[in-house]
Amino acid sequence: MRTTSLALLAVAITATASVTAAVTPGPASDTRASMPSDLSVTVYRSPNRAAGSIDLDALGGFALISETRTVHLPAGVSRLRFEGVADGIEPASAIVTGLGAAVIEKNREGKLLSPSALLEAAVGKPVTLLRTDQRTGKSSRVIGTIVSDAEGGVMFETAAGVEALRCSGLPESLSFSAATDLAATPTLSALVQSSQPMTETVTLSYLARGFDWAADYSATVSADGKTMDLGAWVTLANGNGAGFAQARTQVVAGRVNRESGEVEPIDVGGPILAQCWPRGSTSDPPSYLQRQRAFPEADAGAALETMIVGAARLVAPAPMALRALAKKVEQEQLGDLKLYRVPERTTVASRQSKQVRLLDREGIPVTTVYDADMPAGGDGYSRPARRLLRTLNNSANHLGLPLPSGHIAVFAIHRGETLLEHESGIRDLAVAEELEINMGESPDVRVESTRLDDVTHVNITNARAVSIEFELRLQLPAGGRVVGADHPQGIKDGRPIFRLTIPADETLTLQYRTEHMTAQLRRANCIARAPPW
Repeated sequence: MRTTSLALLAVAITATASVTAAVTPGPASDTRASMPSDLSVTVYRSPNRAAGSIDLDALGGFALISETRTVHLPAGVSRLRFEGVADGIEPASAIVTGLGAAVIEKNREGKLLSPSALLEAAVGKPVTLLRTDQRTGKSSRVIGTIVSDAEGGVMFETAAGVEALRCSGLPESLSFSAATDLAATPTLSALVQSSQPMTETVTLSYLARGFDWAADYSATVSADGKTMDLGAWVTLANGNGAGFAQARTQVVAGRVNRESGEVEPIDVGGPILAQCWPRGSTSDPPSYLQRQRAFPEADAGAALETMIVGAARLVAPAPMALRALAKKVEQEQLGDLKLYRVPERTTVASRQSKQVRLLDREGIPVTTVYDADMPAGGDGYSRPARRLLRTLNNSANHLGLPLPSGHIAVFAIHRGETLLEHESGIRDLAVAEELEINMGESPDVRVESTRLDDVTHVNITNARAVSIEFELRLQLPAGGRVVGADHPQGIKDGRPIFRLTIPADETLTLQYRTEHMTAQLRRANCIARAPPW
């Protein structure tokens, strides 16, 4: 009779005790699960991600990875090895479903095999030093023991004494004969008990660090400034040493609350220091190791999409033919989160970022608004106004879908050419919310304020050749309110706002008075205490 178990890595001690009490395992034989026949990768953004660029060495997001594998288990106790999992796997999150055997324990295998990790593991163990005489071409073997790993320079001890690697003037290399617990690929193992030989198809699911994603938008504003075309890419990033070929890929927008303990860092291998003494000789290595990362060559479509200008990366508007071929990400609801599904399988390669198309929208109506967000009652305020492109995220404006936060590059058509005008970030936007694109400060529109007695005077100067729409938003202190103004006042997001039209080449003056809650209470108390006559 089979015992079926849901293979959670974080198995309760009592459950493990009951299994081990029922089964007295003998020596375990190793068996490997097949490589994945199907993969699913769902990437969650870093909770601190805004609109910044992605750094493969500092990815703050994570991924939920599901792998379908085939396992062949002998009767009895065996150690089932899942090789090729992500370096940043969180073992406590691992779940195996479809395994018709009792799971006794699970482990994340030791460090990955790398030159620096091999040296560290070999400290105190015998090694063979291979030296080649460049003049004669003859090789010699010297038996020694590593006494210092790559952290402070490779040093070993032989019968002749203590030496440093590559300080003899001859080409040298080390041969390791002692076995170590290093794994060639990241591996998760499970100790399982089966009453009979079996072949099963199982699903391994786990969370892994070292992933992230971002949205990159490009907007092209028409020559008259009344409409824009909006396109976007999803940038997927994998900082792990393991890649995931032809995976079903999803990304999730929204903040997920996560609380986890300390986990092993991702092992990307460190430099090996072959350092001689005394310092200052021509054989000394440089004081730091310079590394350049090699990126896969982009395909023709991505090459058309990307321009390199100085140190900045600009996403240019996609040609119409390329837009027609692009497979767009499909948006779905995931509770209060938003899930964006890549319609075709894609490879989330090791140590790589790549882009897939998110959306294309054309003819979106926009309005240009100038605004200032200033403290109420401010005296001496003087700065340029901010220019905004504004539209409503609904189907009537050719949008009407949740837009994840990210980076946006705005292009303008000038004399038939498409030129970069501004870059900024946009926040997460739900359907029916206002989409505001910050176009930076405008030197043609300036805002100045002065305070005389209890009245604030705000001068808005428009040096442009056309009239503009202007909004003044006030930052009130707690308990403050506007008690009078010479222009109509509105409310937006709970704050006072004045919407004004400023004629071309003119200055408009707005005057308003504010009052604090303490003054209101003082006046109310005086009225309450006044005698009836």
